[in-house]
Amino acid sequence: MIPGFIILIAAAYLLGSIPFGLLIARAHGIDLRKIGSGNIGATNVSRALGKKWAYICFALDALKGLVPMLLAVGFGLVEKNASVGQLGLWLAVGCAAILGHVFPIYLGFRGGKGVATSMGVVMGLWPYYTLSGLIVLGVWIIAMWLWRYVSLASLLAAVLFPVILTVLICLISEWRFENLWPLYIAATGIPLLVIARHAENIKRLLEGSEPKVGGK
Repeated sequence: MIPGFIILIAAAYLLGSIPFGLLIARAHGIDLRKIGSGNIGATNVSRALGKKWAYICFALDALKGLVPMLLAVGFGLVEKNASVGQLGLWLAVGCAAILGHVFPIYLGFRGGKGVATSMGVVMGLWPYYTLSGLIVLGVWIIAMWLWRYVSLASLLAAVLFPVILTVLICLISEWRFENLWPLYIAATGIPLLVIARHAENIKRLLEGSEPKVGGK
């Protein structure tokens, strides 16, 4: 089982490192790193190519996190009632995909912010992260509707995710902290990475210069 996880962790990192946003823009003759914020994620793709290609980029980046998580289950590496050790290794697969996106080997370890890939990981870790993630996704949609800042909605979702997971662990009797503590550690660490990657966005939000969706 452990050799299988090691192979999948390595594969998840390499998959996560594929810069789909950069490749989409390059196919249209555009260097995404010279447009807008210079980020290789879906938000910057929207600035360069419009919403359609941004949605495609977001979906592909999310799949980088979702597919390795599902493969771990499909290959029988994760059982229905996974042990603490299995949960930890399953999380390592997801974290490898996120780190691949944020620090891609193909781009000199200078990548995106990890929001879409993190969402893919969250949706793939059923039921613990998936249920929490669906609630947080609803918050993200509401925040986007109210303020039209992708960065603000993403930051709010990152902060709320470990909070929602904690509430669900307290409310659902079958979920016991002593069995799920690796999930809690990752649920705190991943959002901290996302927040750190949004340092420039936080600065612009405070200055009032962060661009809104649909704005100039």
